[in-house]
Amino acid sequence: MKKRFIILIDFSEHSENLIKYAYDWSKQVDAELLLVHETVVLAPVLIDNESRVSIARQINADALRKLKELAGQILPPDLKVNYDVSEIYLQTTLEKYLAEPFNNLILIGLKGTGLLKKIFMGSVATQVIDRTNNIVVAMPKEISSFSHEKIFVAITEKHPLNILELNNFLSFYDNKKTSLCFFHLAKPKEKIKPIEKQLKELSKLFEDRYSTTYEIYEGSSSFFDIKKVINNRIDEILIVQKGSRHLTDQFFRKFLINELVFEGQTPLIVLP
Repeated sequence: MKKRFIILIDFSEHSENLIKYAYDWSKQVDAELLLVHETVVLAPVLIDNESRVSIARQINADALRKLKELAGQILPPDLKVNYDVSEIYLQTTLEKYLAEPFNNLILIGLKGTGLLKKIFMGSVATQVIDRTNNIVVAMPKEISSFSHEKIFVAITEKHPLNILELNNFLSFYDNKKTSLCFFHLAKPKEKIKPIEKQLKELSKLFEDRYSTTYEIYEGSSSFFDIKKVINNRIDEILIVQKGSRHLTDQFFRKFLINELVFEGQTPLIVLP
């Protein structure tokens, strides 16, 4: 199936690097680029429908021109790029494109630690992750080139890893240059035997295609232990399963997501 990157652009400071990153990655996997922007149409309450439509049309045209100008500064002039600029609810637009026969990845930018609470309390990124049944790639704003070779996959017992979607995501990677580390962040006094068995099985499942390892980080030192492995280098990514405590647990959020993603250089991949 043809691969496609659906890139969500809001014209913030990270938009340029997000497009650069997607283009660099697309060259390696022969993926199409679709740039999506949701406009906000502000019109007087008592305006008639025809005038409202006219205002929306003008706003969309201006935003499309701005989006094409931005892309034109980054992408080759002969590259085929698709655009979608509309005031239509973003989730509706995404559902339309996800129904098409493509293997899609949704790319969205993360704006940094200053918006950490917003990111986990109703931001566009969180809404897309929560409401979309598709893999989402959330990118720190500093990264502009695709060079990731080390993949860290967070594992929990309550929310089993979606193996099908993990394989789907890995189809965008060169397995000869990729290593997988399956890990679990254990709470103090947590029984780790069951999760250790699961980690071993996952490591074995993928060892024919990748260099695999597994790790368990326990107790109060887990944050410092995992920092020894995930070093905030641009060749690393972090994969989590939607619905797992890795997206909601205060401990994990504070000591891993915040430090390794929002303050660092580590892209976050969320599997549906």
